[in-house]
Amino acid sequence: MKSAMPFLGVPVPETRRLARAAISPRTPPEALICAANELWDEATHREERYAALALLGARQLKGDPDLVPSIEHMVRTGQWWDFTDELAHRVADLLDADPVPMAALIRAWSGDPDLWMRRLAIIAQLGRRERLDRALLTDVIEANADDREFFIRKAIGWALRDAARAHPDWVRAFVAAHALSPLSVREATKYLS
Repeated sequence: MKSAMPFLGVPVPETRRLARAAISPRTPPEALICAANELWDEATHREERYAALALLGARQLKGDPDLVPSIEHMVRTGQWWDFTDELAHRVADLLDADPVPMAALIRAWSGDPDLWMRRLAIIAQLGRRERLDRALLTDVIEANADDREFFIRKAIGWALRDAARAHPDWVRAFVAAHALSPLSVREATKYLS
């Protein structure tokens, strides 16, 4: 893992478990967001940032639009795949809770100068299966299909591979109709026969 921030050596699952154990079901959402932001901004070790991400995954925050500024801040200041990929789950929850404004925001992120915001837009629908907004996925991939950045190409392939679980014919047609990088195509078609 490339990181200027040192590790304590605590495995990520244990870090998540410890953070979640500190959450009471009665903790107000705004207190959780504040704690997560403070933990993130004052972190001296990577595990503290993983704990902040775990706090944002609390049940009482699921689909809470007040998460958006924290998600953006963490992606823009974290600048790496592990943070971005974890925060994509929160974006998927937000998309389920309020699809129209979130889809507009995700489309805006897909053209952001920050590659990690673009990656977030591309992988925002992982795991949505039947709830997948194919028009949204098309838009965010088309906005980034020419990008030569490895993390973008990998994200495109990953998003399409995940979409193929529920929509294999759509993914086949999409790949056939778009000029994607070999990496994106390989990832997208990995489990398609």
